[in-house]
Amino acid sequence: MSFPRRVRIVEVGPRDGLQNEARILPTERRIALIQGLVQAGLTIIEAGSFVSPKWVPQMADTASVLAGLDLDAGIAYPVLAPNMKGYSEARAAGAREVAIFAAASESFSQRNINCSIAESLDRFRPVAEAAAQDGVRLRGYVSCVLGCPYEGDVPVSRVRDVSQALMQLGCYEVSLGDTIGVGTPLKARAMLQTVAEAIPMAALALHFHDTYGMALANIFACLELGVSVIDAAVGGLGGCPYAAGASGNVSTEDLVTMLDGMGIETGIDREALIAAGQIAVAGLGHPARSKLAAARAQAP
Repeated sequence: MSFPRRVRIVEVGPRDGLQNEARILPTERRIALIQGLVQAGLTIIEAGSFVSPKWVPQMADTASVLAGLDLDAGIAYPVLAPNMKGYSEARAAGAREVAIFAAASESFSQRNINCSIAESLDRFRPVAEAAAQDGVRLRGYVSCVLGCPYEGDVPVSRVRDVSQALMQLGCYEVSLGDTIGVGTPLKARAMLQTVAEAIPMAALALHFHDTYGMALANIFACLELGVSVIDAAVGGLGGCPYAAGASGNVSTEDLVTMLDGMGIETGIDREALIAAGQIAVAGLGHPARSKLAAARAQAP
């Protein structure tokens, strides 16, 4: 059994983790959360998104969040920018990395962004061209890679094709998302194997939600194939509004605990990570969904 020596964790809590929360985290607390994550050792932290505040009011202050961060300290702060309006706003706010997202499910694409998969890729093309011209790094996301709330199972060949299309647009990395958290280890492994036939493993990342408690098991199964980039959210924040009972992203604290136990380096301090998570949940009105944080809270 062979595993990577080091895993790069992309922290998505301040964006993906907060965008579905009922309460909006104040700007100052979002900045404090991100600063806490930096103190814990995270070097890639999703800072927010430039989308319509009508649809995602939780991210309306992303420009102010970026203004409160040191963008020259060697930390990457990618932001979601799915169209040219969002890209222009992101650049004006100082963003140096943007992300675009496509679905592997036609039904999900239509209901989530009101267009087909092909149309979504066409929308992203000018963003990708502008990013290349401006020297801005471009990351891609594929949602519903292990199942769709409307279609059920999603063909792995479609996941591969959408991932390849994002790479052809100029993405340096594609994150494979189990958006509704229905994946199981062998299915996750088979999906990754298929995508890796078209894209180098070094350019792939995992983004698994933990709706049914399978995220860590799915990640473990994929680590055996050599994947070394994993998205996670502090406190297990997040989830999908289209998945009944969705319990959020895989917890960064629990992921680091597993990787530490496997002897895989992350460069992250677990205790500082727990403290950062508390900054977020204290303003959200519910406890962290991290098993590690819960265990620490109950310890005598």
